[in-house]
Amino acid sequence: MQDVKQYMQEVGKTARAASRLMAQADTATKNRALTEIAVALQNQSAQLLAANARDVSAARAGGLDDASVDRLTLTEKSVLGMSEGLLQIAQLPDLIGAISDLSYRPSGIQVGKMRVPLGVIGIIYESRPNVTADAAGLCLKSGNAAILRGGSEAIHSNQAIAACVHAGLRAAGLPETAVQVISTTDRAAVGELITMKEYVDVIVPRGGKSLIERVSADARIPVIKHLHGVCHVYIDDEADLDKAIRIADNAKTQRYGVCNAMETLLVAQSVAAKVLPGLCKIYLDKNVELRGDEAARALVRQMSAATEEDWFTEYLAPILAVRVVAGLDAAIAHIATYGSQHTDSIVTENYSKAMRFLREVDSSSVMVNASTRFADGFEYGLGAEIGISTDKIHARGPVGLEGLTSQKYIVLGSGQIRV
Repeated sequence: MQDVKQYMQEVGKTARAASRLMAQADTATKNRALTEIAVALQNQSAQLLAANARDVSAARAGGLDDASVDRLTLTEKSVLGMSEGLLQIAQLPDLIGAISDLSYRPSGIQVGKMRVPLGVIGIIYESRPNVTADAAGLCLKSGNAAILRGGSEAIHSNQAIAACVHAGLRAAGLPETAVQVISTTDRAAVGELITMKEYVDVIVPRGGKSLIERVSADARIPVIKHLHGVCHVYIDDEADLDKAIRIADNAKTQRYGVCNAMETLLVAQSVAAKVLPGLCKIYLDKNVELRGDEAARALVRQMSAATEEDWFTEYLAPILAVRVVAGLDAAIAHIATYGSQHTDSIVTENYSKAMRFLREVDSSSVMVNASTRFADGFEYGLGAEIGISTDKIHARGPVGLEGLTSQKYIVLGSGQIRV
């Protein structure tokens, strides 16, 4: 335990020192580092996939569930995606140092705000090795230093990606300690990281509910998080039903083990008989288990009875809860009662209903006529995301560059004194 504590203290000290250098780095230097990391990832693709194969093999042998194995697995396409994400971050405007809202006061001083880095960001995540590249890139572009603690199941993948990150930082003349990937799998490292308030400015947990609950309960540092993603699609009685079927199919089946997949389908009573039989056949053909209320089961006999707990559940699996509701008011009320303030979508051709849904559904992403799977930093044009926040303070929704910065007041004077 003492060795882990000493190790983490050293990581924290070097991260704090690196954060000061990162805050000074100019845009061209940061963009060069991002480009060099992207090139290194592509050049080292075979090595990355070999390291990942070791992790996947060990995970399967250790009994890791299928959803986690899916999140752990890298492919040539996902390695290319990491690289493209970094290049997209490099193309984004550099927010650091930007001055806004500058105005004169009666005293003659000018008051405005300047965008600045948060400092040192600790990211704790499970399974997904692509987070290592995404988090490194976003922290780098936003002028922060990063301490990354991936899951033990991805240790070889994360270290291989870290080697590419360090190569890019070296090539750009930036300190390698600007991005540190924790090399120990000892869980005590997490306890140290979330309490090192002298070195770490914010913690971002990405993973299962138990991880996020633990971090939220024990951290002595501000946390940016979402606890779970109980996402809904509501098919309105004025929906284009062909459009609704495409959206509801994609929202659930495009990928199961992700936080922005639909977990509950809500259908207006007046169109349920028209849409549910055909839509549910698509689900059943894809081996999705359906759990519905009495009205839904009357239309689809293969559907089992949903329990109260089903409406609260994030399955992260081919399981879907289905409920027939009276209309828009009932749909909004259901989401308010059972939702997790992550992502919810309405399918409707009625503009007024769409606007009501956008205004009244209190989630970090609210959509009209689109799949919930779009709730993602890359899809939102952020380049990548460090996570999704369902909190209401500082950052909400996919957290990109702006969410990793803050603002400070600046004052420009010409000799004024207060009288």
